[in-house]
Amino acid sequence: MESPKTNNASETRLHFLDYWRIIRIRKTIILAVFLLVVLTTTAVTFILPESYSSTVRISVEKDTSDIMPLMGLPNSSQYDPYFIQTEFEKIRSKKVLYRVIEELNLNKVWGDRINNSVPLKTTESFGILSRSMDVRQTRNTTLIEIRVYSNAKEKPAEEAATIANKIAEVYRDTRLELKQAMSKSGIQALEKRLEEHNEAVKKAQVQVDELRQQLKISDIGEGGFASTLEPETVRRLEAERITAQATYAGLAELLNKLNGLKDQGGSELRRAALTATMDAQLAKLMEDLWSTEVTLASKRQTIGLEHPEFKSVAAMQADLNSKVNERIEGILSGLQLKVAASKAQLDSLAKSVSDAKGQDAEMTAQYRPYFREKRELDNLQKVRDAVILRILQETVDASLPKSGIVEILDQAEPGARPVRPNIPLNITLGIVVGLIVGVGLAFFIEYLDTSVKTIDDVERALQAPVLGVIPQNVGSLLQEGPESPHAEAYRVLRTNVLFSRKREEANSITVVSGGAGEGKSTTIFNLATVFAQNGQRVLLVDSDLRRPSLHKLLNVSNSVGLTNYLLRQNSLEQVIQTTGIPTLDFLASGKLPSSSLGILNSTQMKEFILEAKRRYDFVFFDSPPIMGVSDASVLASEVDLALLVIQYRKYPQAMTIRAKQMVEKVGGTLLGVVLNNINISQDSYYYYYSGYYYDYYSKRDDSESSVKKNGDKKPAASEHARLDLKGKY
Repeated sequence: MESPKTNNASETRLHFLDYWRIIRIRKTIILAVFLLVVLTTTAVTFILPESYSSTVRISVEKDTSDIMPLMGLPNSSQYDPYFIQTEFEKIRSKKVLYRVIEELNLNKVWGDRINNSVPLKTTESFGILSRSMDVRQTRNTTLIEIRVYSNAKEKPAEEAATIANKIAEVYRDTRLELKQAMSKSGIQALEKRLEEHNEAVKKAQVQVDELRQQLKISDIGEGGFASTLEPETVRRLEAERITAQATYAGLAELLNKLNGLKDQGGSELRRAALTATMDAQLAKLMEDLWSTEVTLASKRQTIGLEHPEFKSVAAMQADLNSKVNERIEGILSGLQLKVAASKAQLDSLAKSVSDAKGQDAEMTAQYRPYFREKRELDNLQKVRDAVILRILQETVDASLPKSGIVEILDQAEPGARPVRPNIPLNITLGIVVGLIVGVGLAFFIEYLDTSVKTIDDVERALQAPVLGVIPQNVGSLLQEGPESPHAEAYRVLRTNVLFSRKREEANSITVVSGGAGEGKSTTIFNLATVFAQNGQRVLLVDSDLRRPSLHKLLNVSNSVGLTNYLLRQNSLEQVIQTTGIPTLDFLASGKLPSSSLGILNSTQMKEFILEAKRRYDFVFFDSPPIMGVSDASVLASEVDLALLVIQYRKYPQAMTIRAKQMVEKVGGTLLGVVLNNINISQDSYYYYYSGYYYDYYSKRDDSESSVKKNGDKKPAASEHARLDLKGKY
């Protein structure tokens, strides 16, 4: 029969029933661990002393004042993700807790309680207090809860509340004192710095005054601005020069324009001169001339050109034209003189500006040390003023109230009932942990257990088919009878053996195992019994010469047997015995002389196997463990077929694999594997292999019992299995 092919993907996939199978098999371990954990937890819970707790809740902020500080500078509001955690550590610090211990005199109080009235050291009290308190943050707030536990014999609730409140108060006072000390230290440092700057300002002022007197500087500047007369003179002369230049440019341009109109004709010049100069005399002459021209035009039409009155008006017109021309000439001459004077003034101012600049540059180089010292003096004064302002600000801020830094919101109050131990919670946790540990330990032991557990394990590791599954507590089928539920498991094995043979003439079979105690003798005995009950002529040979056991199952003597035949001491007919089943014969092992340990590997053994095969339909050979002695390997190589018996959860898989390899190395034919000693009631994995027959025969036995109660008489099953051992021949 070919080895079944397994799917690699399905090999590693565990079903829920596999986990349940492990739990059922290891339920003793799980139950033991569970009870141990639960009982231990319960005992410890009831032994622990009762503890009371009390909680004080405080609000914690950064170092802020209750009102806006001086100069309107806001307090730092930068987010600090570690602020609350830092305050937790400050509350637990020795600086706070040592002070609490001192103020509450806990060294003496706890010494009287736990140290035979000998005061504790502060370090010892600190350790006790640290273990008795818990600091946590209220979710999504800056509120801190300080919880203190006490298991004092007298008034533990009051002690817990007192300590919790004192911790909050000491922490608050410590932060305020620290802030005040820091402010005071900072102000003192600023005042010391101010004194240094005052001395530096005095020295710089003396140096500046000495330079002013030495250089005879008329400094008209104020504050940080420094100035002398030379730059002022340069700026004034430069302004006058610019004004004179503008005046000269305007007069020269006007003169040029008027001279240009003079060449074009008298009328344009007269109008331009009158408009540009706004001369009153020219305006009067131009008005009289216009009036005379109007009168002359009127006289010409009325009295004619020769009339004396007309001639008189014409003479007057000519005189006015002459006077207008003369006035315009005078205006042009005067304008020319103004241009010349303005040019002279401009040149003079330009020379003065140049001289003043030279004087200013010379004096600037001379005054440079003075102005350098004055700048240093001004810088020192600015720094001094800034320090004075900062001292004023810090002094005022230090005096502002800061009660908002730490605010005690809820005072600790004595608890009404103990909080430790929490009996329901502890027992519940013990139950949960016990189950988890028990199940975990069961799976861990299962992981360490490399023995054969399932049919899949066998077929995957050995690449050989499982021909039969034998339940626990199987005895001799001769005693139990053919109607026994156990017999059906062997009938299944017989059927699989018959169908797995590749040759009909392969009728000699041995059963081997890797180690001792795996049930190969019982298996070979019952398998031979089942074959015989089926009508085949069967010979059962006890070839385990080291530790024979089949004669005990048949309750016969082992004095004569296989060894006597192989040593030519008795004939085959003399050593073979019959049983209560007509078709089943038995050959005991006989006594093995120490000089004939290798007798199974002899020619006589091979001849015996051939003779037995000729006489019987099937010959079954019992054998010792294949890992212990060489007899099993010899038998496996000489008989036709070999069955490997593996006891459920007894030996590692590596040992079973080695047993199979030894059979194959000697040339034996491994027909398949028999799983032995399976607890069907405990391991549901194998129920489908044998459980049905238990149910079936159980119900049948119940029916027979009820029939007997009604008076029916049937022969007992044991009568069919009564042993009748005697010599065959």
